[in-house]
Amino acid sequence: MKLYGVVGWKNAGKTGLMERLVTEIAGRGFSVSTVKHAHHVFDVDQPGKDSYRHRQAGATEVLLASRKRFALMHELRDVSEPTLEDLLRKLSPVDLVLIEGYKRDAHPKVEAHRAETGNPLIAPDDPTIRAVASDTALTLDRPVFNLNDTAAIADFILSEVGL
Repeated sequence: MKLYGVVGWKNAGKTGLMERLVTEIAGRGFSVSTVKHAHHVFDVDQPGKDSYRHRQAGATEVLLASRKRFALMHELRDVSEPTLEDLLRKLSPVDLVLIEGYKRDAHPKVEAHRAETGNPLIAPDDPTIRAVASDTALTLDRPVFNLNDTAAIADFILSEVGL
């Protein structure tokens, strides 16, 4: 599987860019999966539901399945957070996996940047960031795209990974 990441500071436009890239790239006929890293505690389950009750009772994994989808919830229970590599092994094969976050991992990335946040660029100190998608003009030693030019960013990513 080919991998490409989208990184940036909070409110830089990562999730919106990811959503647009999935739509654009899938629309071109490629299969796409995503991985999203969360820095906070999250729960995809609801208190009181059967699957939640199973986890609360101590189940390590709960697989919730229906005719439309399935979700596998795995409780770490004091085990270290799995690496990105470990998580990627759990995915079914696709043409491209887009990864939101994991900015310290070695896969190639595009940085989302919004000037209004006041955050510095990550790219100048990170050679794994191959391009920047920004809402402002920048002069860098790598390509800079308009944050909203999804087609051009998708063209760049697909070229980078050989699709």
